[in-house]
Amino acid sequence: MVVLAGGVGAAKLLTGLVRAHPPHDLLAVVNTADDTVLHGLHVSPDLDTVVYTLAGAVNPDTGWGLAGETWQAMNALDRYGGVTWFRLGDRDLATHMYRTHRLGQGADLAAVTAEIAAAWGLKLAVLPVTNDRIETKVTTADEGEIGFQDYFVRRRHDVAASAVRVAGSARARPSPGLVEALDNARLIIIAPSNPILSIGPVLEVPGVRPAVAARRDAVVAVSPIVGGAALKGPAGRLMRELGHECSVVGVARLYREVAATLVIDEADAHLADSVEAVGISCVVAPTIMDGAESATAVARVVLGGLAAGGSA
Repeated sequence: MVVLAGGVGAAKLLTGLVRAHPPHDLLAVVNTADDTVLHGLHVSPDLDTVVYTLAGAVNPDTGWGLAGETWQAMNALDRYGGVTWFRLGDRDLATHMYRTHRLGQGADLAAVTAEIAAAWGLKLAVLPVTNDRIETKVTTADEGEIGFQDYFVRRRHDVAASAVRVAGSARARPSPGLVEALDNARLIIIAPSNPILSIGPVLEVPGVRPAVAARRDAVVAVSPIVGGAALKGPAGRLMRELGHECSVVGVARLYREVAATLVIDEADAHLADSVEAVGISCVVAPTIMDGAESATAVARVVLGGLAAGGSA
């Protein structure tokens, strides 16, 4: 079973999936287009959010970073006027130091990610979508094209965007074994992640979208939009700015070529017929995950999504 993942929403769903399904049968394929290099260190925010969350170590207040973190390194860096708008906690730094060291030794990102996941005791497989460098770029009115972390963290995604592209995607290759895993998966799940900034880059790696589209009847997506808004992050605003309807219908239009079924929240039950009119089957259920029990309940809905929704 393969889960296309990125960010906090995906991490929450994965915590439910490992409770509802044998974790050794799960492969989380994670976005890496928001990776960046800071202070000479390779930082992989989505990979780390997935690992930390599944390990039960994530900061519960933010949904990212580590619980009980300290900030002495960043506070000391402030003294020199260094770059501290992207905050890396003292414990979190160790992950990035290890990743950078191993990459410098010649290991690829997939191998290093597997090592980090194992060190945290994870029993599912966590795989970056590609070992190659890809980077989301956002075009803004006042600064032109900026990197994803500039947009998301430095500008707090509080700036209008007119375009998004994934630099380097044309030359990237899927991580070894990824396309085969998609070809053979009993079920492919698109997590409730930002469809443009998290899932979009995963599908843009050459070979991934065609592999998912070829298995469309086995693909269930979960809407990250509930009641016309994103539960977290800029997904809703970005959809509107790029000309998409900010609703479960807009999500259905984005996914109709790659997914047969869309799970939407009860708050959007009145739009179920409109979703199906797009050409994608609809399952209505509670989708807000505010703890392990609710995440497990959503996971069970997703695991039964194909049977409940049928094929559009």
